[in-house]
Parts: sequence; structure tokens; C-alpha cells
Amino acid sequence: MNRISAFFLLFLFAFVSQTSLGQSADSTQTVSTFSGSVGFTNNGFSIVPTFSLNSPATIMNFYWRKKRFSFDPDIRLVPDASKGGLIFWFRYRLIEQKKFSLRVGAHPAFTLIRRNLTENGNTTEITELLRFLAFEVVPNYQITPHWSIGAVYLHGSGLQKHGPQNTDVFFLNSNISNITLGGDFRLQLIPMVYLLLTDGHRGTYFSATALLSRKNFPFTLQSTINQTFTSTIPGNKDFMWNVMVAYNFSRNFKNVH
Repeated sequence: MNRISAFFLLFLFAFVSQTSLGQSADSTQTVSTFSGSVGFTNNGFSIVPTFSLNSPATIMNFYWRKKRFSFDPDIRLVPDASKGGLIFWFRYRLIEQKKFSLRVGAHPAFTLIRRNLTENGNTTEITELLRFLAFEVVPNYQITPHWSIGAVYLHGSGLQKHGPQNTDVFFLNSNISNITLGGDFRLQLIPMVYLLLTDGHRGTYFSATALLSRKNFPFTLQSTINQTFTSTIPGNKDFMWNVMVAYNFSRNFKNVH
């Protein structure tokens, strides 16, 4: 196991251990919440589904929230950690009403890519770390308790002179949850269309995620498809899909009296 893989296993163990130790039977008021999921997929998609690792991957999402602020690490790595992404979201909910909400967020991101390096006539494939800064604006409207519509504007800027420099994404999405399939099984559907602009290139897409869960069972099964309408994005694929099995957890931290 290389050092990067060992680091993230230690990171995961530390966070899960913290959540277990943080509960108290004598608590009366929730102060903060820590939740997350750890999944394994045949094809690791980015937060923008157009971009894929084209390889099996581990997807780790963690969410720590206190009042309106949250810190949400998003980690996606291939098995040997030679490719992937590390995003560390800082988010704040400007508006939280029964029907309407508005969230803003910003993050540093680190992308691991493979590229060829030639020195003295010898070519070697290496892993390079690219750095980015990004922000988001996310309005959402709750039509019913189990149906919402929303939008996302995401802008990212590269911090090195090579690689992507400026990326803008506009998402329109819907979230339909708690669809009863019989017994304790539930289905959640998240369809969306989006426009991607990056360094003078443009693409329009349809993406949809289906998530199957069972009441009081920590594992979920989900699948995402991504279909291109039109695109001039280099390396674009017309159609992609994946399947992921994930373990989900949630813990509340409370005041002890």
C-alpha cells in the first residue's frame, strides 16, 4: 500500500472513530452532525459527470455541519491512488426556509492525473498534482416533502499555467425521493441537464442518478448515466455509466447536561 492510500485509510478510521465516541445518551440538544458515505464503483465520475477516471474507484464523501456552516470533503481515487480528486468544500446556507434555500460554497481542489515526462530521451509516466480553486451558488425549491427542483452554478480556476484554466458549469436538476418499491425498499431519482464551458470549449448533457436503499440498512446501490447532447470538449465520450455500492452513516453530536 502506498503512502497516499495509507493516509486516507487513516483519515477514514479517525473520522468514523470520532463519530462513535461523540455520542451521549444524556444529550438533549444536537449541536452538530457528521455523516458520510464510502463507496466502490466500476467507473469513478467527477462532480461534473462529463469527467471520469475511466477506472474502478473509491468514492468518499463526508459532511460535518454546525448550524448553517458545513465542511464537506469529497475524495475520489483509483485503487493505487495514481488518479483522482480531492475536494474540500466549505459551505454556508444563506437562506433556509421551509420551501426555499440558498447555499454558497468554495473549495480548494487537487486533481491527480497521469502524464508522460521526457528527460534525456527517456519517457516516464508520472502522477502530477493539479491545483484549483472553485465556488458554487445553489438555490433549491421544495415542491413537496419528497420532490424538489434546483440549480447549481459552479466556477473553477486552475492555479497552474497548464491544464484547465477556467471552467463554468450550469446545472438544472430535480430530486425525487422516497419512491416506494414494496416492503422497506425505496428509490431516489436525480435527473439533470447541464451546460459545461471550459477554456473555449462547450458541451451540453443529460445525466441521471438512481439510488436504491432499504429502511434501517446502511448500504445503498446507485447508478449514474451521462449522455452527451453536443460537445467540443476534448476527450468527450458520448455515453458513460457506472454502478456503485456505498456504506452510509450519520452521527449527531449533542450538548451534555
